[in-house]
Amino acid sequence: MKKIKRIGILTAGGDAPGLNAAIRAVGKTAIGEHGWEVVGFLRGFTGLIEDNFQLLDARMLSGILTTGGTMLGTSRVKVHRVQTPSGDRDMRDEIVATYRRHQLDALVCIGGGGTQKNALRLIEAGLDVVTLPKTIDNDIACTDDTIGFDTAIGVATEALDRLHSTAHSHHRIIVAEIMGHRAGWLTLGAGIAGGADVILIPEIPYDVKKIAAAINRRSSTGSRFSIVAVAEGAMSLEHAAKLEAAVKAKTSATTSAAKAKAKRRLNEIYGHHAGNTLRLATQLEKLTQLEARVSILGYVQRGGTPSCSDRLLATRLGTAAVDLVRRGRFGMMVASESDEVKAVPVAKVAGNLKMVPRDHRWVEAARRVGTSLGD
Repeated sequence: MKKIKRIGILTAGGDAPGLNAAIRAVGKTAIGEHGWEVVGFLRGFTGLIEDNFQLLDARMLSGILTTGGTMLGTSRVKVHRVQTPSGDRDMRDEIVATYRRHQLDALVCIGGGGTQKNALRLIEAGLDVVTLPKTIDNDIACTDDTIGFDTAIGVATEALDRLHSTAHSHHRIIVAEIMGHRAGWLTLGAGIAGGADVILIPEIPYDVKKIAAAINRRSSTGSRFSIVAVAEGAMSLEHAAKLEAAVKAKTSATTSAAKAKAKRRLNEIYGHHAGNTLRLATQLEKLTQLEARVSILGYVQRGGTPSCSDRLLATRLGTAAVDLVRRGRFGMMVASESDEVKAVPVAKVAGNLKMVPRDHRWVEAARRVGTSLGD
């Protein structure tokens, strides 16, 4: 087992509450317990490519536990396909050179699905990497919790609480769009906690007539308002069928022309999906004769002070990441399972999404209290 003297750290992908808490946990443990040097790379993997860095010390790590965002900055790049003025370039050699130039013994990457994929590419290039799971979507495989999810679900729940009063006052349908392109954890959890009457998630395609019927049933009992919590990636049965057919066509395509055609069709379908929440509101107005308004929560879910749970999770995972580095257990993601921390091979995580199972206990609970899931 090699002697560790210096490690690198970066945050990548979308920002999320708790990133600074994770940086602090890794840095303070590495410096305070082991006397290691910690090099922070700025703007994620871009910092590694451009050799843009800052040496971190205890003073710089002080006071950041409660702050949102990330002191290191972030960016979204694919290390094997970076956009440059002359076209896409594979930048793994540049990253390896930066790693060697700084005489790093390990690299800690904090991020979501894209970060896990990038980390795996660097592991395959021969670098010693440990990762932490971060995303407000909570869709990273092999971990119960991700840094940022608890804060985001609290923000979304509070928004639904506030929307109830205006929906009730004006006898309206309020359609609240919550983040989540591929997985519905955030919308489902906030929808249940915020008392939404309808919850629509990507894993369960919806029938707009069934949603309207559920709202009309509420109206017939005197409740002339409804809250619809919809994930940005939720889709109708018709849209889901088109997407499934397009994915199958792309998978089965054997010629470059057929693959290009299938890709164009996929892009077409995804493009049509943009603005889906507004279309849904218009459809519900026609079917229920109730006024509908849309509230898109957007980036407010990703900002601000991290919750107590996110600070705790980030601290637990960050200190555990240092333990993995010390023990030479590289190529691992630090995951949360129940109240324990475990190491999972990044190769098992990268490219996999943790979706909401149709029989998940949250789904069952929503149905039992009378919430419509649009199906």
